Amino acid sequence: MGAKTYVMSIINLTDDSFSGDGVGGNIDAAVRKAVTAQEDGADIVDVGAESARADVPVRDAGEEAAIVGEAVRRISAETDIAVSADTYKGEVAEAALQAGAHIINDIGGFMHDIGTAKAAARYGAGLVINYTYERPKVRPAEPPRYDDLIGQHLAFLRDRISKATACGAGSGAIVIDPGIAFGKSHDEDLEVLRRLGEFRQIGPPILVAASRKHFMGTVLGLGPEDRGAATVAVTALAVAGGADIVRVHEVGANVQAARIADAIVRGRAGEFAASPASWPWASDAAPIPGTTISGRQEGPNPR
Repeated sequence: MGAKTYVMSIINLTDDSFSGDGVGGNIDAAVRKAVTAQEDGADIVDVGAESARADVPVRDAGEEAAIVGEAVRRISAETDIAVSADTYKGEVAEAALQAGAHIINDIGGFMHDIGTAKAAARYGAGLVINYTYERPKVRPAEPPRYDDLIGQHLAFLRDRISKATACGAGSGAIVIDPGIAFGKSHDEDLEVLRRLGEFRQIGPPILVAASRKHFMGTVLGLGPEDRGAATVAVTALAVAGGADIVRVHEVGANVQAARIADAIVRGRAGEFAASPASWPWASDAAPIPGTTISGRQEGPNPR
């Protein structure tokens, strides 16, 4: 962590995701998406089998564990990519880790079940702790109100890190997610992204999961399927703000955004220094009449 931004590709094993890109129970399709994600430059795939939407019923844990476990097993066997399981249920986390998952991504922040942290600790797996205002799948009766938006987020995450380490999770295995679209207005989502650097004071790496989310629709008036360019912009700005992992739907464009942002934000002078081949007038390129490109020249390069 720290040397580059890691790109996490989303694989929804549902047919009710807000983004409309789920593959349902089609494990073959999930594997194909994982293969394509790896080819497009993703570092991690995040496999989930229950929509986070509050208007969709909770999925039976045993059923969810079976489909996530099989998807993780197949993806682990047929690709070299790191695999994350997106779940807040200890039973599902256990099944995913048994099948070969490397990371548990708990969007519930242990509000439902500390079993995810216990399972990650037992297997020595990575653990993403997501900020959330309410238990998973429960919509607050009243809109959340924050006296100190960032301060309350930091306090929640510090408390959850303590709980995870008490379960045996190594501090170096923990990643924090500020929870875009979890218990915040769209204006507050934007403020969290604007102030992302403040989350670095906690210590663990930061994951930003903003791809196609509804605040983009509020700003742009576009549906989820048309928020690809906006997601790329958020990826680049998140890297500039301190993100270490970005969770996205469209891999290729976001890999490019992360790489160019890394070159600007994390790069060191000299990494892309000029070489003879990078300057047309110092190369063996054919002369171009009417220009200063006239093939190899002796003496100083023209300015």
